[in-house]
Amino acid sequence: MRLASGQEALVARALTNDGKVGYGFSFRLDAAEARHMAEWDAGERKERPPYPPALDHPWEKAFLEGRPIPWDFEPGFTALEFLPPLPPGSSAATR
Repeated sequence: MRLASGQEALVARALTNDGKVGYGFSFRLDAAEARHMAEWDAGERKERPPYPPALDHPWEKAFLEGRPIPWDFEPGFTALEFLPPLPPGSSAATR
């Protein structure tokens, strides 16, 4: 997604089998980094993933300080739309 500053971020969402949702980000556009953060946020990873800061952004500061990430700081995040989860046992496409 495009940040208000004009830079880009990769945002990941993890959805567990029991419906928990977690989010992660990477300003280095590293999918594994964002995915690991989202999995940790959803409670699927026990260890908090390492995150070396890249932009001194409020999301990074919050993550590194152990505070909730202020996702709404970026208007682009609130505009993201995610596909709905598949119904249990379904292999059908969502769109």
